[in-house]
Amino acid sequence: MRLTARTWVDAYLTRLRLSDIPAFVVAHGDDTAGAVLVKLNTLDGQAVGFQRSFDLMTGDRKWMELSSGDEREVDASISKQRSFDPDLWVIEVEDRAGRHLLDEPGLAD
Repeated sequence: MRLTARTWVDAYLTRLRLSDIPAFVVAHGDDTAGAVLVKLNTLDGQAVGFQRSFDLMTGDRKWMELSSGDEREVDASISKQRSFDPDLWVIEVEDRAGRHLLDEPGLAD
């Protein structure tokens, strides 16, 4: 059974908070089935946007880079995704060291 989007977001924000990594919800999507994008802001004008993808060959879910570079360009990419999907969640993580924890076990599910 898959977690609801809201449950996953709450768990992710808790995990970040426990690691002293600031994060907040930029866009609140559908609580049940909304997709989630994560923006990593390194606080130097640069950012990376991540989206969860599904590997049809293995059945695995993993986080893939949607866009990276100038923060304004990443924001534009995320805004474009939101225009297609109003149920989309956007979480912004702020960390100068580039930590996002998406590569930790359990966060791709």
